Amino acid sequence: MANTDFDTYLTAHRDEHLEQLRTLLRYPSISTLSAHAADVRDCAQFLGEMAAGIGFEHVELIPTPRHPVLYADWLHAPGKPTVLVYGHYDVQPVDPLELWQTPPFEPDIRDGRIYARGASDDKGQVFMHLKSFEALMQTTGQLPVNVKLCIEGEEEIGSPHLHAVLEERREQFAADVLVISDTTILGPNQPSVCYGLRGLAALEVHVTGANGDLHSGLYGGSIQNPLHALVELLASLHLPDGRVAVEGFYDRVVPLTADERAAFAELSPDDAQLAADLGVPELFGETGYTTLERQWARPTLELNGVYGGFQGEGTKTVIPNQAHAKITCRLVPNQDPREIQDQIAAHLSRHCPPGVRLEVVRQDCGQPYVTPFDHPAIQLAARAYEQAYGVPAAFTRMGGSIPIVETFTRILDVPVVLMGFGLATENFHAPNEHFSLANFDRGLRTLCHYWLGLAEQGV
Repeated sequence: MANTDFDTYLTAHRDEHLEQLRTLLRYPSISTLSAHAADVRDCAQFLGEMAAGIGFEHVELIPTPRHPVLYADWLHAPGKPTVLVYGHYDVQPVDPLELWQTPPFEPDIRDGRIYARGASDDKGQVFMHLKSFEALMQTTGQLPVNVKLCIEGEEEIGSPHLHAVLEERREQFAADVLVISDTTILGPNQPSVCYGLRGLAALEVHVTGANGDLHSGLYGGSIQNPLHALVELLASLHLPDGRVAVEGFYDRVVPLTADERAAFAELSPDDAQLAADLGVPELFGETGYTTLERQWARPTLELNGVYGGFQGEGTKTVIPNQAHAKITCRLVPNQDPREIQDQIAAHLSRHCPPGVRLEVVRQDCGQPYVTPFDHPAIQLAARAYEQAYGVPAAFTRMGGSIPIVETFTRILDVPVVLMGFGLATENFHAPNEHFSLANFDRGLRTLCHYWLGLAEQGV
């Protein structure tokens, strides 16, 4: 059969595939909430059954202390490369629920997009891999390469147990190339191959004052208010020009090369248009760098949540006894997440106002990742995009993090190809997450071209 028969198959089965995707998206597989543990496992089971139906063998839900890792393989292409496909079936919480136009786990298609939690990050993209294999299996009777699946349920909580699984099962997961679709492309018709990800360091800050909430009239002016102290602390973390004020924060940062800065400049968006798209008066960030340089190759420190005191309607004249903040940093080569956490904790300790107690809790970490994009498997990805989209693919970094990527490269010593199909505007981690069906369609074909090309070229 012709190697484009998959296109006819995908067109004929599109409605069926979208209905299957809806079923997958209905699982509230929120990994961080223990109340959804059964939903997470049910989602993994559903994907395992789908893989078995396609023809994958040795389907296994590998247990971990929290959520399982789905493994499956098809290893009947002697002499051809072995591909390990990684993705995740867990999703972020849906809060604030009232901002969703339609319920987050009742998938809705409108305006050429499918709306649901996980539509873009990462269920939709995992589903595309499975359907690309199905299309090739149904039209040729086999896969052009050997394939192993590693689809986990803890990516959104930092993949705390996948490291141990990979260490214990190195041979089972061994491969010639690792392919991940959990990144974005530059634009609706501008595909791109991602060759770099920022790392992650997360912390929680807790400030405690009196042993209970106090009347602000009786005690105001005589004790430290934890909310005041926290605001002062958080304000100390940045300078007016957008730089992070933590001592040592930039010491290990690897600067961009002149070639990279020139390449980024060619891809640079219109800042005024981006500000308009985001609904902000103007963009803001570290001085001396372009928007793309700030997003892809400079470290950040962001407040993700600040809370404490009375949150209800009207006024309650109280001095709260606690105030809290959540912080995440996006890191670049060669920053070490644990060292960054220590530096921030030390900074907060030095700047803590009198009259309160400070606690800093270190949370998720992930190493940054950058790879040379001249690797044959990465160059082949660019050609596959061009075959499906009709335009050349760009080579980009991404501001987000996939902490497990560095672990894969260290444990399995395997090249990583980041072939994403999402758009930065698709609200992953936010209300009204969605996925472009145009990229769904072209992404399926991109993957089919890639598997066929990999069989011909090798790694």
